[in-house]
Amino acid sequence: MPDVQLVLRSTRVITPEGTRPASVTVADGRIVDVLPHDTEVPPGARLEDVGDDVLLPGLVDTHVHVNDPGRTEWEGFWTATRAAAAGGITTLVDMPLNSLPPTTTVDHLRTKREVAAARAHVDVGFWGGALPDNVKDLRPLHDAGVFGFKAFLSPSGVDEFPALDREQLDRSMTEIARFGGLLIVHAEDPHHLASAPQRGGPKYADFLASRPRGAEVTAITTLIEQARRHGARVHVLHLSSSDALPLIAGARREGVAITVETCPHYLTLTAEEVPDGASEFKCCPPIREAANQDVLWQALADGTIDCVVTDHSPSTADLKTDDFATAWGGISGLQLSLSAVWTEARKRGHDLQDVVRWMSTATARLVGLDARKGAIAAGRDADFAVLAPDETFTVTPAALQHRNRVTAYAGRTLYGVVRSTWLRGERVLADGEFTAPKGQLLTRPS
Repeated sequence: MPDVQLVLRSTRVITPEGTRPASVTVADGRIVDVLPHDTEVPPGARLEDVGDDVLLPGLVDTHVHVNDPGRTEWEGFWTATRAAAAGGITTLVDMPLNSLPPTTTVDHLRTKREVAAARAHVDVGFWGGALPDNVKDLRPLHDAGVFGFKAFLSPSGVDEFPALDREQLDRSMTEIARFGGLLIVHAEDPHHLASAPQRGGPKYADFLASRPRGAEVTAITTLIEQARRHGARVHVLHLSSSDALPLIAGARREGVAITVETCPHYLTLTAEEVPDGASEFKCCPPIREAANQDVLWQALADGTIDCVVTDHSPSTADLKTDDFATAWGGISGLQLSLSAVWTEARKRGHDLQDVVRWMSTATARLVGLDARKGAIAAGRDADFAVLAPDETFTVTPAALQHRNRVTAYAGRTLYGVVRSTWLRGERVLADGEFTAPKGQLLTRPS
């Protein structure tokens, strides 16, 4: 066994067995053991005592649009991974679209990895994309290490990443199920959307009416039917409509391999509070009413919703016009996701153990990284966030690391200050100061 090089000590360490005082020993970037708080520090090891701040496993965000290369004026690996580290996120998985080229062939994946390699402040993995014409590329991408494949059932917003119709979804799912891959889906039905009232302008109520709950329900019904037929593993992205939850719960009882995520903005923001013209709140599917939000929280508590991810989807400020119909749809949340969710969770009677389960443990499991990430336990990567959970801060856009500092959280007071972030036993952020990039590029475990 290698000699212990680092001991991280706290009166509140979040472990799979509960939160307790502990000393966490680290060697060669891995956790060696979780020991009683006052365990003697081994000779030659460095002690970092964080006092009463909480030591939690680094978060794993499996839904991030980095947009690099090709749309780096929107975001990039340098800025996105700094924002992630500032928010206690130590692993992210990059979505295959909004970059040019999209991650839909092995060559395009190679381009993406080359760009990310020297710029990642946290660990980075990649999703592949399922398009109408790239079924032949799915197995090679899987073999090259992508964590799964994203598909849209309605327009994606960018021409180079078209949606799948029912027949194309069937073909892609057949192929992905053949090699045991994971299909992750933006589930809104295009016909349902087309029949909804489409009125442009600044009124949020009009935009909300244009993306009805039924569009999610119809699309998820289709997804479940095909997953059942093919025996495929599927994952519902960014669920906003609570109406779909009984469908998902029922499918699981029948043995369908379906998981589901939601996002901080659906859990912390409500339609009733979105000002007209404030397209920093625009995303698809949309932020819905407070009553809907309450049911999402209930589903998190009972396990129907598996995990919480950011769907960080930035753009340049000029694309966030005051017309909800034409403004770019996406919310930037990497740096603020932990604090935003924790602020609402504590109001609803949840603890940090719950937040870690939703934002680290379950997300690591989703992408097969749970042998390395998602928990403070022997053998895992020594990835940590140190959090002052009872301290507050007011969100100031100028303090964000995102390339474009447009945020729906501006002016909000949030609980939970990230003191430092650690990657494989090395501090990558402390008190707002970053080290040189130390992130690794990850591939799907075989």
